[in-house]
Amino acid sequence: MLAKLYGSALHGVDAFRVTIEVSVSNGLGCQLTGLPDDAIKESLSRIEVAIKCNGFQMPRTKLVINLAPADVRKSGTAFDLPITLGILMASSQLEDLDKLKDFIIIGEIGLDGTLHPVRGALCMAHQALQDGFKGIVLPRSNAEEASLVEGIEVYGVRNLQEVVSFITSDCALEPALGRLRQPDTEDRAMDFKDVRGQQSVKRALEIAAAGGHNTLLIGPPGIGKSMLAKRLPSILPPMTLRESVETTRIYSVLNHSEPLTGLIRERPFRSPHHTASDVALVGGGTVPMPGEISLAHNGVLFLDELPEFKRSTIEVIRQPLEDRKVLISRAKMSLEFPATFMLAAAMNPCFCGYFGHAGRPCTCSRDSLYRYRRRISGPLLDRIDLQVQVETVPFYELMESAEPGEPSARIRKRVIQARMVQGTRFEQLPGTYCNAQMPDNALDRFCPLEEHARKFLFKTMDQRQLSARSYTRILKVGRTIADLAGSAEIQLEHLAEALSYRTLDRLPVKPSTKKAKTRSKALSPNDSNRYLTQ
Repeated sequence: MLAKLYGSALHGVDAFRVTIEVSVSNGLGCQLTGLPDDAIKESLSRIEVAIKCNGFQMPRTKLVINLAPADVRKSGTAFDLPITLGILMASSQLEDLDKLKDFIIIGEIGLDGTLHPVRGALCMAHQALQDGFKGIVLPRSNAEEASLVEGIEVYGVRNLQEVVSFITSDCALEPALGRLRQPDTEDRAMDFKDVRGQQSVKRALEIAAAGGHNTLLIGPPGIGKSMLAKRLPSILPPMTLRESVETTRIYSVLNHSEPLTGLIRERPFRSPHHTASDVALVGGGTVPMPGEISLAHNGVLFLDELPEFKRSTIEVIRQPLEDRKVLISRAKMSLEFPATFMLAAAMNPCFCGYFGHAGRPCTCSRDSLYRYRRRISGPLLDRIDLQVQVETVPFYELMESAEPGEPSARIRKRVIQARMVQGTRFEQLPGTYCNAQMPDNALDRFCPLEEHARKFLFKTMDQRQLSARSYTRILKVGRTIADLAGSAEIQLEHLAEALSYRTLDRLPVKPSTKKAKTRSKALSPNDSNRYLTQ
């Protein structure tokens, strides 16, 4: 006898329908076809014990199980439940009901018939809706996550007996209802009002949040670079429903210790260690999974101690910064993960950390300073819109200043207002939501310059020998500053402020040309200050 059911498999952050066909005929043996991975092959042992524990019999004749389409590799444990039901139907222990043709069935089964959660329930429910299915049957632990998809009935079951009761009788199973996840109180604790001083850096981060720009903070150790970057999400605008669904789908395909319980409403903040590998950052692996840049989708990716990352590791983010997606190619498959994120990074100015410091001399030689800067490539720096010098806050200002800084809520209102202006501006450009995402062919249309600003920009570009990419980035930052000021045209002061955030473009550090074997002379405070002001 032949039984047919429908399941679902993951392909990146998307899902596709899989038809499970089970045949019981004369003969001996068991055969599983359709390019299953080891987890699916091992499922037959679990299924056999679960069938016996629930009062059914495992067929002792020829058993053939096919997963169609048979030329696409499948992985995971989501096929346990549909294979189990298919065996029971094909062996005439359950009636072949037409009711099952309207449902996607997924779930991992335990030895006693208990159903365990699977990855990607939200993605599978979304695909079931697109394919026109009435509902989806899955483990109770995944029900709340899958019910976030509107327009499809989601039935959560605890064990095999509940599934059998549901398909053979009118079992009273109520469809699960999704809910929004409330913001965590821990995230709210990060507020700019706790930061004393650093007004110029706060201003730069406000510009970055208003336009979605990438930011690099440069300053001595212990000055507060990481503290400032961690507060960046507190001034970003709230996530839209579209962004929440996109982000939740990415986290749905991960191997969570606990399933998701609602839409993610807070923008992600990912801070991988500098020892992270290329795969950990961009994604991939034997079973391709999203990397840190995809987990930061619609949020912030913070790379602390940027020069300490391996050169090959940080270079892999160059293309995703432009394309806003990651394409992982393998011999038999090609996956695409979304990666629309703001890059925030921090670094010391040199090996010792005190290049340009007003009170402590730099002990690095000119050659070592050049080698330190070369750890970050020019093409990557070109893609960082704001390169901000973080100055030391005087000790008396930290101790004697009783008045707190400006709270994040007030800064966030200005950011939201600027984003609303950009949303109106880019209504006719699908996929563009902020100035940093503005296509280059729209610069002339949306970034008009007054005459004095145009001359000043051309002169500065010629003096600093900046690239064409730097030109577009400066224009976009100037557009954001003008939006915050409520100006329709980019004025000279807006453009001058945008150019002031190109710190590393003003540091013409070159290696020593002397062939002497002696160690190069260390840079004095006067030398380092002179380079900083060039």
